[in-house]
Amino acid sequence: MITDKQFEIEIKGIIANAIREDVGDGDHSSLACIPREATGKAKLLVKDEGIIAGVAFAKQVFAYVDRDLVITTLIEDGKKVKHGDIVFYVEGKSQSILMAERLVLNAMQRMSAIATKTNYFVGLLEGTGTKILDTRKTTPGIRALEKWAVKIGGGENHRFALYDMIMLKDNHIDFAGGVTKAIEKTKEYLKNTGRDLKIIVEARSLKEIEEILKTDGVYRILIDNFNYEDTKKAVQLIGDTCLTESSGGINEKTIRKYAECGVDFISSGALTHSVYNMDLSLKAV
Repeated sequence: MITDKQFEIEIKGIIANAIREDVGDGDHSSLACIPREATGKAKLLVKDEGIIAGVAFAKQVFAYVDRDLVITTLIEDGKKVKHGDIVFYVEGKSQSILMAERLVLNAMQRMSAIATKTNYFVGLLEGTGTKILDTRKTTPGIRALEKWAVKIGGGENHRFALYDMIMLKDNHIDFAGGVTKAIEKTKEYLKNTGRDLKIIVEARSLKEIEEILKTDGVYRILIDNFNYEDTKKAVQLIGDTCLTESSGGINEKTIRKYAECGVDFISSGALTHSVYNMDLSLKAV
């Protein structure tokens, strides 16, 4: 999985690129009418309900723009919020607050929506022992934020990217000449390159699962697009040999039934690609 250092680098890159994109050679609206040394105070106002996420990120954005800005946090990441709640206050140079405003709002609105949806899915799985996973179906350039939001909402992160885990899906298997060849070639590659990466293999049928189980070294089997009965059979077949994961069009209406089949994980791209931003605003006080 991605290391804390790699994640920190991703977040710093997101902030630097977003400020470059939004500010360019200057926030001329603020520069035109607000004195350079003028100070002010603003509040992050909730106009919706759900799980708040992105408070820690907002602090990093404000620090990047102006280290003298002071943030007073009233509600931490992962807490439930309702319309009218104030998440934090920020005080300091007015120009600095305005320069950071849009990035803070854009990020927190999306992160909070993802955290809220994830938390809802976590609730649907309560008592089953199954954990919800995100996927790589994220917005290009801000994957770290979206996966961070999933964690805040109580979910688990799948692999971060192509480099931190091996995942042999249908196309890999077909291009490699079959599931056994794909696994053996992968194990040889890892040995030759000295890499220590976990291997997940997608199975499209019970027969393919039987073939996967003949080869050791697989960390998790992805039971993809199976119906309930075949998922139960797959879990029984796999037993304690490795971990299990269900995926493929699973939604809030079906997720509980798949969990009750006994899988360890359920992955859902909907956590990050199908959300409506939480309504937040930054208002001067």
